[in-house]
Amino acid sequence: MIEIDTAVSRTGGWYVFLGILLAVLLASMLLALAIGSTAIGPVLILKMISSEIAGIDKTWDSCLETIIFNVRMPRILLAVFVGGALGIAGCAMQGIFRNPMASPYVTGISSGAVFGASLIIALDLSRALMTPAAFIFALSTSFLVYYLAKVKGKVPVGTLLLSGIAVSLFFSALITFTQYIAGERQLQEMMFWLMGGLWTSNWGKMAVSVPLIILGGGGILCYGRDLNILLSGEEQACSLGVNVDNVRKIILIFVSIATTGAVAFFGIIGFVGLIIPHIMRIFAGPDHRVLLPASFLGGAIFLLWMDTLARTIIRPSELPVGIITAMVGVPFFIFLLRKRKKEIGF
Repeated sequence: MIEIDTAVSRTGGWYVFLGILLAVLLASMLLALAIGSTAIGPVLILKMISSEIAGIDKTWDSCLETIIFNVRMPRILLAVFVGGALGIAGCAMQGIFRNPMASPYVTGISSGAVFGASLIIALDLSRALMTPAAFIFALSTSFLVYYLAKVKGKVPVGTLLLSGIAVSLFFSALITFTQYIAGERQLQEMMFWLMGGLWTSNWGKMAVSVPLIILGGGGILCYGRDLNILLSGEEQACSLGVNVDNVRKIILIFVSIATTGAVAFFGIIGFVGLIIPHIMRIFAGPDHRVLLPASFLGGAIFLLWMDTLARTIIRPSELPVGIITAMVGVPFFIFLLRKRKKEIGF
């Protein structure tokens, strides 16, 4: 078994690093709960939470409780889990294909999931079908891209990215077609949904999305050591007894599950899975046993603050968070392209 030697793992400081990320996340959640059109102090929020847990007497307006527990808290928790899902899914994709440009969006998985959910909206079917439809198309897309890119038992990275881009463009065309055939009400709903936003967050959607994200993210975490071995190359991994093809398939299934939980109700929130693993890799190194949970926590922090910005920057209206993540992500993507060109000598 290959052990990845990094500054974090060598000093045994991985738990300190992850602990710092967790502390930052919890502090960010408390601050995000306090920010909004109605200012509510962090101390009062802690008292409200304590009253729910320990039954402390309530001395505050019940309207403030409604704002915290029924409006802000489900949205903030979903921002945490959706951002974490996209972060860990992007990290896994970059690991199994050993390419910093890979992510659920670049490889077409998210486009498939978005089309599945869009089709349900366009046909005005029960919204309860959005999650299974998104999962079926996400999983089908992941294997379609994988087999299109496969050449003599191997998956060249360049071919993979080209296959992913081609499939993404195909599903983009299908999404446009669903918009064309949708009725006026469905079209309006679809347009807001495709922009990517957490404004429809509630406890019901959390009950569906979070279990999927936990299942997909937890499954990915179990393959940290295998992802480390894959970094040495397919031939080396096979010589160490790792069935590369099976490992990739299993991880793709878990990535599809996590991505479905992230996009089924909230649309396209791009670039989280591309940006966050890179930032976390700077601090945690390439060891996926640390990098995967760090990417989850980093993605959660990033999307939480992007969504907080989206709902406050033009108050009382709000921007779709997908617009803000794209504005941050596109320059970062261009930076990666330029860096990649320099590495290969162009």
